[in-house]
Amino acid sequence: MDDREGVHDHGEGVTAGELLALATDIAREAGEMLLAKRPARPEVLATKSSPTDVVTALDKAAEELIRARIGQARPGDAVLGEEGGDTPGEGGARWIVDPIDGTVNFLYGLPDWAVSIGVEVDGEIVAGVVNNIPRGQLFSAAKGEGAWLDGERLWCNTGVPLDRALVATGFGYGADRRRVQAEVLAQVMPRIRDIRRSGSCAIDLCSVAAGRVDAYFERGTNYWDHAAGGLIAAEAGARIDGLYGRPVHPDLVMCAAPGLFEELHDLLAPLDPDHD
Repeated sequence: MDDREGVHDHGEGVTAGELLALATDIAREAGEMLLAKRPARPEVLATKSSPTDVVTALDKAAEELIRARIGQARPGDAVLGEEGGDTPGEGGARWIVDPIDGTVNFLYGLPDWAVSIGVEVDGEIVAGVVNNIPRGQLFSAAKGEGAWLDGERLWCNTGVPLDRALVATGFGYGADRRRVQAEVLAQVMPRIRDIRRSGSCAIDLCSVAAGRVDAYFERGTNYWDHAAGGLIAAEAGARIDGLYGRPVHPDLVMCAAPGLFEELHDLLAPLDPDHD
């Protein structure tokens, strides 16, 4: 690490790199636990917004492990977790945790699910880890220090026109939302190369960072879905925002290299993709 602005003095003097190192250790441990304990056919423990929006016992177990490790290392910090909600803290950082992003993939034995951990200081994500356990790939970034995959620097694809763009997306859990999303997609498909659907927002954002897709958009993501992956994509050179210059919001998230981002935005905006 060096003395560039934004690298030091995160969270009571701790550096972004130190927060990233801790987040990485915790994401690795949680991933190893999930891989070791995942049964051949995990059972649904509960549902959330709809019968297809599921929680497994290991979602909860993984978040409990992550919260325990954060509490041991930085007992004053706040934690926002998908399963455990928002726990206030007096420390200098807030941890944004998705114990399994891609729970349906996890349930079905598909290989795209991840532990996602972002660390926020003063309202800004300064460190992020997305550990895609089944594929053995750990994506990470610290603010101002670039995005990395297992030691290799990542850069998003640049100079791709909209009609050549491979675009990732996802779909909501409610039938009405899916109907609108399908209508939007029907207008998008003729204007791009093709669509990809991984089932994990965090992994889609990392795929933009790694140049595996050119762009990504989705309605209905939560902060824990994109906190870590959004930093990783941004540190790889991508722009991540909502419609009309608004910040990323559950209404819509878009991510692509500058240039393609604006083309995708101008395609989506008239289609009202941020409404059900």
